[in-house]
Amino acid sequence: MGIMEKFESFLVSHLPVSESFHPYYETSLRQMLTSGGKRFRPALLLGVVGAYNPLMFESAYHIALSIELLHTYSLIHDDLPSMDNADLRRGVVTLHKTYDEMSAILAGDALNTYAFEVLSNAPLSAPVVVKLVRELSHNGGLNGMVLGQAIDCHFENQRLELDQVKMLHIHKTGMLIAASLKMGAIIVGRDDIAGMLYDFGIDLGLLFQIQDDILDVTQDSASAGKTTNNDEAKNSFVTLLGFDEAMREANILAEKLLDQMESFDENLYRELSPTLTKYINRHKEQK
Repeated sequence: MGIMEKFESFLVSHLPVSESFHPYYETSLRQMLTSGGKRFRPALLLGVVGAYNPLMFESAYHIALSIELLHTYSLIHDDLPSMDNADLRRGVVTLHKTYDEMSAILAGDALNTYAFEVLSNAPLSAPVVVKLVRELSHNGGLNGMVLGQAIDCHFENQRLELDQVKMLHIHKTGMLIAASLKMGAIIVGRDDIAGMLYDFGIDLGLLFQIQDDILDVTQDSASAGKTTNNDEAKNSFVTLLGFDEAMREANILAEKLLDQMESFDENLYRELSPTLTKYINRHKEQK
């Protein structure tokens, strides 16, 4: 069984449990977690751990799951009627469509806080756990992902400048991806490369968002596993730049990231390159 298969097994064994007579509260908490997803952020974190101390995988699964929980909460809230009003996510009907908006909001709230419960139970030293809590809360919180979401929603139907759009998406998407790499370095005691990995992750997250914007206009919902052609009012890169220029921006960032990967040490390159190469080049398949 590979590392990501073991992580998936760990996730299933740590699904949120409710001691309640509510008819579908527990099901709503689990629905988006068990519907799959790329598991991109956990893969990045576990790749860094695998490069430097594979014996720490068991401990690192807690941290990888905490990131996936926080990310999943953000998707649930992102799909709400007051935000993107999406019908599909990870190939299944969104929670507010399956149940109701209140249930979706509360499921997101629960996964957000459960992320830190799982993280706090990681079998790591208390100082390391505190560092990890700080990273996840900062990058996923009020000056990170939530700030990006707030800007994204507030400026619908208002054209932003390119630098503003980059700032928006660095916060909304990039910072949690960057944190995944940095938290992997913290777990294995490689604070010396944590900053480099974080900066790399910011560029990777920005590329990831440009690619998502491209996929929004080139894939149908069934292929993407989520509602597409839903960004007309948003400050997406395709909306701002047009398709061809967005592709050019993606190509520039992809080449920059591939060049930076050449400076990785042998172990880090070996562990991260399969995941990174797959996602760095994914926009090139679109027309």
